[in-house]
Amino acid sequence: MPALPQHPAHDDLRRRWAATVTAATGHVPDASSPGPDRYADELLRRWAEPQRRYHTTDHLVAVLDRVDTLAEYADDVHLVRLAAWFHDAVYLPERSTNEERSARLAERALTELGVDRARTDEVSRLVLLTRTHAAGDDDANGMVLCDADLAILASPPDGYERYAAAVREEYGFVPDDAYRAGRTEVLRRLLGLPGLFRTPYGQRRWEEAARRNMAGELERLRKS
Repeated sequence: MPALPQHPAHDDLRRRWAATVTAATGHVPDASSPGPDRYADELLRRWAEPQRRYHTTDHLVAVLDRVDTLAEYADDVHLVRLAAWFHDAVYLPERSTNEERSARLAERALTELGVDRARTDEVSRLVLLTRTHAAGDDDANGMVLCDADLAILASPPDGYERYAAAVREEYGFVPDDAYRAGRTEVLRRLLGLPGLFRTPYGQRRWEEAARRNMAGELERLRKS
């Protein structure tokens, strides 16, 4: 398989991955266990796959940065960071099983890296939660991951338009009428939630802008 171009943050992301794995396992890997670098390179290769237009390495960086912003609200921010790495590690736009396959990938990799069963199960659960972004009231880790993943919705208007265009590109194989219907359903479902964001920071900083952006996209879809 030909090598894919490296993201400008490639080296920094490898360092961030290694630090997160060390924090999650509680020890620095030794020569007898697989080093984290191999898994970092595999994950970064996945995030750079050519079928991606929005769910790219840029998205991974953004989610990790937002998790850092929301770290104080998590029960175990290291596990949330691991879930961010894996949450779209398997991504084929035409498939409906991406979250399940990403969760299984996390389970295999983290087990090999020496993350204990309870923590591995929590990462897998968080990855699966991104199917619905419906974190429970007592799910601090889930709230942080979901808010970090949805924060793109609160972008400035031009950034939101680029996001919406990139999502449409990922689903370029879907006819326009079908895409409009499906996207409209997604936006209406999100707008129907009592709150998009569950952390105090997300509610304060992102809720209003996200709703305004999505309402604007709905109107554009209606007119098209």
